[in-house]
Amino acid sequence: MAARIEDYALVGDGRTAALISRAGSVDWLCFPRFDASALFAGLLGTEEHGFWQLGPVSDHAETRRAYRDGTLILETCHRTREGEVRVTDFMPAGDGSHLIRMVEGLSGRVAMRMEIAVRFDYGSAVPWVSRSELEDLRMISGPHKVVLRTNVPLHGSKAQTTVSEFTVHAGETARFVLSYGASHEDDPPPIEPRRVLAATDRAWRDWSDHCATGTPWDDILKRSLLTLKALIYRPTGGIVAAPTTSLPEQLGGVRNWDYRFCWLRDSTFTLLALMDSGYIDEARAWRDWLTRAVAGNPEQAHILYGIAGERLLPEIELDWLPGYEGARPVRVGNAAVSQFQLDVYGEVFDALYQARQRGMPEDREGFRVGRALMNHLDRAWREPDEGIWEVRGGRKHFVHSKIMAWVAYDRAIRSWEQILESGVSTHRHGGRALPEPPLAAWRATRDEIHAEVCAKGFDAEQNSFVQFYGSKDLDASLLLAAHMGFLPQDDPRVVGTVEAIGRRLMRDGFILRYETHDQTTDGLPGGEGAFLPCSFWYADNLIGLGRREEARALIERLIGICNDVGLVSEEYDVSAQRMVGNFPQAFTHVALVNTILNYSRTEGPAKERSGGDDPGPARDPAATARIAAAAAL
Repeated sequence: MAARIEDYALVGDGRTAALISRAGSVDWLCFPRFDASALFAGLLGTEEHGFWQLGPVSDHAETRRAYRDGTLILETCHRTREGEVRVTDFMPAGDGSHLIRMVEGLSGRVAMRMEIAVRFDYGSAVPWVSRSELEDLRMISGPHKVVLRTNVPLHGSKAQTTVSEFTVHAGETARFVLSYGASHEDDPPPIEPRRVLAATDRAWRDWSDHCATGTPWDDILKRSLLTLKALIYRPTGGIVAAPTTSLPEQLGGVRNWDYRFCWLRDSTFTLLALMDSGYIDEARAWRDWLTRAVAGNPEQAHILYGIAGERLLPEIELDWLPGYEGARPVRVGNAAVSQFQLDVYGEVFDALYQARQRGMPEDREGFRVGRALMNHLDRAWREPDEGIWEVRGGRKHFVHSKIMAWVAYDRAIRSWEQILESGVSTHRHGGRALPEPPLAAWRATRDEIHAEVCAKGFDAEQNSFVQFYGSKDLDASLLLAAHMGFLPQDDPRVVGTVEAIGRRLMRDGFILRYETHDQTTDGLPGGEGAFLPCSFWYADNLIGLGRREEARALIERLIGICNDVGLVSEEYDVSAQRMVGNFPQAFTHVALVNTILNYSRTEGPAKERSGGDDPGPARDPAATARIAAAAAL
């Protein structure tokens, strides 16, 4: 049976990632990409669906674990009556084909046991197992092959697993290297674990040493940024929402989705987190991925894409997997790819605008893509959509979506105004001048959207904006209204909305996305955990309203539910006091980073993002200098 979600740690290499439980079991791993089929899928089933267990034989071992500082190298120490060992788990940076596990004897002697069950294609395919001429263990099924190399004896078991029972004495090291390759090609070449470990350690530390500092929570800030780095698909710059699929938003429920893709709605949040923390290269790679992904016919733009920009992501159900703690169905792919979500246009334009504001050299091709998107938005903004939460209960005129349509016009206007103010009347691309945009028409539409939202999206009786036109329901996405510059933070309508959400959507100190009652608009049975990014957005509003002590208490409450290695999921079940949803969740870590940085600034988050005069990074002068230097390249 899989461990609790919060009992897992992550190791990754910039192409894929593995989840390892506190007990030392690798229960999730997809080779060679985040979105490939899993060869260890015990997370969503049982041991028969694939796992790799490594730990002491003793049932009474004391276990503690931690990442090496500034890295994604996991170290787990086991102490028994006879001695102590350290298990080091890692994936070579940027490799995409190796998972390495090393057992080092620290004192005395410790009896250890390793058991591995590779089950390709999400636990459905038992491989053919053989030995190579060098006694390496080779496991093949269809196009897939993994090779296990070790310096300890191995033997088969009746359960179609491979087992090793060995004892490690002080000063000794047992090594296991699992390497992936195509079945029709030669075996992956062997690697030397200690040499690769040193290089991996150096690569992670070189990156994390540039993290912004000067906040009250520097350690968790760095850990969240390292987690985001691990979720970036290095070849393209795309960032997966999470490395897992179908971890339930409600234990035993049906809200189980595949998050191993890239959502446009994460664009601005992610860019701000990376750039304001000093990571201009990753922000530029994400911006470039974004521009490539949305390029093409604007009518065919999607809300999410594959990590290389793929558009065909059909959703299917894997009926042989019983699901995490029985939560079914298990899904791969995501049908939301075909939805219309108006808000993503605002996210795209805001992301490009914020990048330009923070000194990132503009992508000239992005202007052409932007013009095409704006032409489409002129027709699309009046239509209902599925909204930020990807509801499956029918399209509505969601207020957040309309606000984000306003953002798209506002940022497009601001961008072109800055070009004109610089003295350039036309923007050139490939030696040709791009036609002037219809700024007057855009301004008129921006004003029209603003007036409509204030008239149809605000309920005077509740003194709050509502989820969609004509609704009485609240929605935590409305907490973003001030941050987008739609209204000032201290506007009575914004204040009223924040207060209403605090009263009605807060559960035991955490904010729900919306009330999932029987008549909910999302088309699914009621019930889910508190959506953690929404709680960070609420803290941002408290900061903007000057309620800093309340904000700090909430931030520390949210940080407090991160697990022992600093990871956090999408949602939190306040009654069961457990993490739920896919894990670790990039959107949550992004929100954590942005809120910590917001708290540490002189200006509040609303002015920072909505176009204040000084949108710069955290107050760390070194981070500011790094961004300026990188932007000049």
